[in-house]
Amino acid sequence: MQMESAMLQVDIPGRGQLELAHLVLDLNGTIALDGEVLPGVAERLSALAGSLTAHLVTADTHGRAGTIASRLGVQLARIEPGNEAEQKRALVQRLGAERVVAVGNGTNDGAMLRTAALGIAVLGGEGLAVEALHSADVVVASIEDALDLLLYPKRLIATLRR
Repeated sequence: MQMESAMLQVDIPGRGQLELAHLVLDLNGTIALDGEVLPGVAERLSALAGSLTAHLVTADTHGRAGTIASRLGVQLARIEPGNEAEQKRALVQRLGAERVVAVGNGTNDGAMLRTAALGIAVLGGEGLAVEALHSADVVVASIEDALDLLLYPKRLIATLRR
């Protein structure tokens, strides 16, 4: 694990303080559609780079993950086909689940969304699996909305406060 230089701190009334250091992103269906990164993702990840270390987690279905990770300036965590949900959950655990925000849309993202301190499910072009829906703290309409919750934490507070 690398040392964190910065964190995103968000105090949510009735829930407590989130001290987030890592952003774990599913690739296909979440930040990319049919192997192409969705508009607005690169700019938002660049803006978050001072607060969160971003990790792209994927089985690399389209064979472009290395190029995408390099272009976005994020760390790549390739997983093996089979038992993807457990591999994604294990990554969140290794990073320190209490300091992770995870973003995904698929059935195999449910365990990582549930394990992370903050799980954000994205209803995008591929849809949203019920497992991810039930495992997330927040559901948003797009990856842009998910990343904007982190860029503008008052939106997150408004949604999660009790």
